[in-house]
Amino acid sequence: MARRKPDQRVSTIFKLKRSQATLDFVDVDVELDTKVFISPRALSLMQTDWGDGCVSLVQNFFETVLQHIKAGNHGAAEALLRELREPNETHLGMSRGKSRGRALGEGSAHDVWGALSQSAAAKSGLVQDLEDTVLLIPGIGVDIVSDISTNIIRGPLIEYTQEQCRQLSIPLEEGVPSGPMWHAGRREWITQFVELPVTKVGKLLLVPKAIVRRTPLFNMQEYYRHYLLEHMQREELKAGSALIKIVKKQPKVYKTDLIEKYGGDKKAAIEQTVKYPQILDEYRRDVGKRPFLPLSHEDFDNVEGMPPVDWDKLLKDVTSLPTGKDDASKYEKAIEALLTALLYPDLVSPVYQSELHQGRKRIDIRYTNMAGAGFFAWLAKHYTAPHVFIECKNYGNEIANPELDQISSRFGRSRGEFGIIICRKFKNKALFQQRCRDTALDGRGYVIALDDDDLAVLVEARKVEDENTYRKLPLLQGRFDALIS
Repeated sequence: MARRKPDQRVSTIFKLKRSQATLDFVDVDVELDTKVFISPRALSLMQTDWGDGCVSLVQNFFETVLQHIKAGNHGAAEALLRELREPNETHLGMSRGKSRGRALGEGSAHDVWGALSQSAAAKSGLVQDLEDTVLLIPGIGVDIVSDISTNIIRGPLIEYTQEQCRQLSIPLEEGVPSGPMWHAGRREWITQFVELPVTKVGKLLLVPKAIVRRTPLFNMQEYYRHYLLEHMQREELKAGSALIKIVKKQPKVYKTDLIEKYGGDKKAAIEQTVKYPQILDEYRRDVGKRPFLPLSHEDFDNVEGMPPVDWDKLLKDVTSLPTGKDDASKYEKAIEALLTALLYPDLVSPVYQSELHQGRKRIDIRYTNMAGAGFFAWLAKHYTAPHVFIECKNYGNEIANPELDQISSRFGRSRGEFGIIICRKFKNKALFQQRCRDTALDGRGYVIALDDDDLAVLVEARKVEDENTYRKLPLLQGRFDALIS
């Protein structure tokens, strides 16, 4: 019997003692590609400063290339594309076997330039962003779009990787070549020596779970068959085409006949889009209204072949700790692991000991709120909550006004005005909740309190409910409603 290959995931290599659910990034196997890809549209859906910065870089690069092509500066366009590299350091993609960055290889930059420069859709302005190329440029698929995006946002990914490594005590090596990074102001590629984690197969870039997907937003077959062909049917009927057949005394044009006449591949779709550009606009509008959700815990389990989340263990890691200052740091880390799993995909990018006011104040854990549904989306819509602040109190005694004043003093209009105090147990929970209400009524922000029992309620709900139902978080909604009632 063949011996099972050792696990080469990031969490195993660096002994993080973390599961995928408790990590903000994709826990890739450095010897195999994890079959997900970076999506430019997912970046735009983050609606965070980091995501907005990435979107701006992608748009800036793509606009620069298209401007060169439209102006006939093909040498400049190809030179920019030539700097694209196989982004093996993310270990994402569709390769089989050893990670090798299948999409972009030697000669690919020339191929991408050739496809763009010869495309009537690109020259006419139909191609507006990088994801449009999946529909409108021959030879470009979601894997190439992902690899191009990775190259463009390499700078932000390096910063994200460094932050995650510092949070989780993953060693960083100095003097690692960054690879090409797009500089929007100079509209050119730059390289630097940076700090990055390094494994036996090379440097490593960590990628946030929130920006990867398994399937693309745009689907060429769907677009052609259900949008273009249906419009073409109507046009053929209006024109009295020879393709019209009488079926039950009604004129009809079959899609199969249209495909036989005009073709059914990407080239045919592009030709018809140039002829009927309004159909592309219609498709973009319709697709833009659909949810394009981050992968769930269950999705990642299926992709990576890992067991389901052990919710009971995550809770026990919190509740089994002794109270007191000696285990305060362990408590904080256990709370972060549990909340990162429980509140994904709404709260992301946890930061320990986040500094405020040049370090004069700190918050135990700060999350970025990127919720598109559920309680945290409702919160962001009606109140100021770009970030959510967490204070962890591993106390064996009652928490009171000083702890409440501490977290409310961290609030601000730009940072957010909502936080959660988590402690082991209340002697008088109703009294503390009243104190939280007083703070809200005084205009000092909104704080809810959770103890071990409340965490158990959240865990039980997550075990029995699907992710979308769970995200409504009735426990948190009820506590918040009590603050403002």
